[in-house]
Amino acid sequence: QVNLVESGGGLVQAGDSLRLSCTASGRTFIPYAMGWFRQAPGKEREFVAIIRWSGHTHYADSVKGRFAISRARAGNTIYLQMDNLSPEDTAIYYCVADQSGSGTRHWAQGTQVTVSS
Repeated sequence: QVNLVESGGGLVQAGDSLRLSCTASGRTFIPYAMGWFRQAPGKEREFVAIIRWSGHTHYADSVKGRFAISRARAGNTIYLQMDNLSPEDTAIYYCVADQSGSGTRHWAQGTQVTVSS
């Protein structure tokens, strides 16, 4: 059993910044990677960013240069620093955690980010 707890969503104005965090817990959970997806109203869920425990990061083109993913030095916590937000970033943001070995992907329940113009 893996539990993902997100925090940091909210309502901001265009140009503002927001930081999301996500912590994964579970006795048998060893992370290979953690990251973020998002789903805007009426659209399909899309990839945002991911960080592998090796340190490698990858971003969607739409957020490159504005979003930064990082992880805590200890524990299974990641952060998504979102700068220069626009209304197009409005979505439910889902944290994911990939289990080392099996590759099983676990999903959080999602946190709402709303950017007003």
